[in-house]
Amino acid sequence: MNDRDFNQGLLEFIEQSPTAFHAVEQMRQMLTAAGFEQLEEDRYWTQKPSSSCFVIRNGSSIVAVRNGAYHPAEEGLRLIGAHTDSPCLKIRPSPEISRHGCFQLGVEIYGGVLLSPWFDRDLSLAGRVSCRMESGDVGSLLINFRRPVATVPSLAIHLNRKVHKKRTINPQNEVVLLLQSVGDRQPDFRDLLRDQAWQEHPDTPVSEVLDYEISCYDTQPPAFLGLNGDFIASARLDNLLSCYAGCRSLIESDGKSTAVLVCNDHEEVGSQSASGAQGPFLSSVLKRLCGSDEKMDRAISQSILISVDNAHAVHPNYEDRHDPQRRPVLNGGPVIKYNAGQRYATNSEGSAFLRNIFRELDIPVQQVAMRSDMVCGSTIGPITAAELGIRTVDIGAPQLAMHSLRELTGRDDPPILYRALRGFLDRPSLWS
Repeated sequence: MNDRDFNQGLLEFIEQSPTAFHAVEQMRQMLTAAGFEQLEEDRYWTQKPSSSCFVIRNGSSIVAVRNGAYHPAEEGLRLIGAHTDSPCLKIRPSPEISRHGCFQLGVEIYGGVLLSPWFDRDLSLAGRVSCRMESGDVGSLLINFRRPVATVPSLAIHLNRKVHKKRTINPQNEVVLLLQSVGDRQPDFRDLLRDQAWQEHPDTPVSEVLDYEISCYDTQPPAFLGLNGDFIASARLDNLLSCYAGCRSLIESDGKSTAVLVCNDHEEVGSQSASGAQGPFLSSVLKRLCGSDEKMDRAISQSILISVDNAHAVHPNYEDRHDPQRRPVLNGGPVIKYNAGQRYATNSEGSAFLRNIFRELDIPVQQVAMRSDMVCGSTIGPITAAELGIRTVDIGAPQLAMHSLRELTGRDDPPILYRALRGFLDRPSLWS
């Protein structure tokens, strides 16, 4: 696969993944098409050498495995970790607001959202609805309006002359969606979701939407940007870029060694959930695949996890926000992430292991550590390392505008990351 085709696949993947639920559904389709078998957690599993399988929890987290020729207790596991969620606006319970002839929806802030870019954008809605069917059964469906249905209008500068001097945004009062003009009768949001479910799933007899997990997203599609197409601009690059690169590398790996992809939900809000990295999902899957606690412990002792989550590239307008010796650039290749406070899990042994592989593959490598007077974010890496006791290295593609509605990465960085992960999975020997 050439770089252009890889990037085109990435853009299509992101466009079809407005929520974590949709991202996992896209990966499910990719894995199924590649011959991976979906396993259910409530069933008995039988595994054969060289078999490929995946497990989904909550519709928003996935663990995929390609079993090698030897049991993991004999040669360890090669793991790639990422997360499926992105900061966004989520529709509140009972969100309907009618005032001054406008029908609006209240939202909650999910994750560390950069709020200002959400104003005056053409927004749509997508997510999961839990429904009562005409039979009386309860089930869930994914929906995606796929068109602009909402916006958050800015206040005109004539009514806020101090906007450029000091602006704060009150999410309760100012970040409220505008959907339509309204007369005497206020629409019911659940009825709107039911109607959308009818449109998208005409063969599913939905009687009533009982509840929902619905998010807003920008309808502007991902795109190549720049005079020479040097950049990729898109929502949710953090961290769907890593999910796609990890999924493609697993599918196209040679299958000689046991490889695992885990993509967790809820990283942006701390990972403490049944489907998050701080929950038991990955551990549960690995225990069942390894067969016993002792075999699991032996496997983990020989394994390594590459936690893949985008890294802050140096901003040309704000270069002072980076340490002068550690300024990764767009189109410069994967970034190894360091933090003495263990916000990233990289240590010298893990870094050396990865640098050696990258040197063998002729992969450029960058590094980043936050300024000593600034606090960095975190990833699933330290959490997974603590839960499993596994060697972990944190890396990521460089990007600008992290947690914005429209993020930016280099055109060369996604395919370089893919080649790096693929080389890691296909390396004949993990430690020699």
